[in-house]
Amino acid sequence: MVPKHEPLNRRERIMRLFREAIEAENARDLETAKRKLDEIMELAREEEPEFYFEACFRLAEIFLQEDNYRGAVKCALRGIHRAPNEDLYRLGIRRLGDILFIMKEENRLGEISKDMDVTLGLVRNNDELYRFVQTLIRIAGGEKVEERFSLEEFNEIIELLKG
Repeated sequence: MVPKHEPLNRRERIMRLFREAIEAENARDLETAKRKLDEIMELAREEEPEFYFEACFRLAEIFLQEDNYRGAVKCALRGIHRAPNEDLYRLGIRRLGDILFIMKEENRLGEISKDMDVTLGLVRNNDELYRFVQTLIRIAGGEKVEERFSLEEFNEIIELLKG
């Protein structure tokens, strides 16, 4: 039997790790920040999905600072895929759109046109997200697409990337 105080201890540990990750990031120690966020993701994956979501996007921001755009996209997609509710799912899509807009502005969108098989496998059980990632890969590869999605956030991102 799991003691009743265990989830609180996990939450306290996650909160401590978030503080440490932010402190490390502020000190420009990005490797330590990434390790702390990875640990949060491991602790939170099943029991604390909101923390997992936020850790994914903080890690994506660090990858952006390192000019690792593909890593940022993969982290964002991981967070979206495991979003615990519709509001966070949509927020995650908008945050991904911001990352993709930065990539487009930096002429780096092509970086997600290949080697995305693992990420596609991760989202395979969410039909629309899977189709969206496939569409992103095609756009990044220079293809013309006319794909439409039920979520307007996806359509807005596609239009932004095509324009």
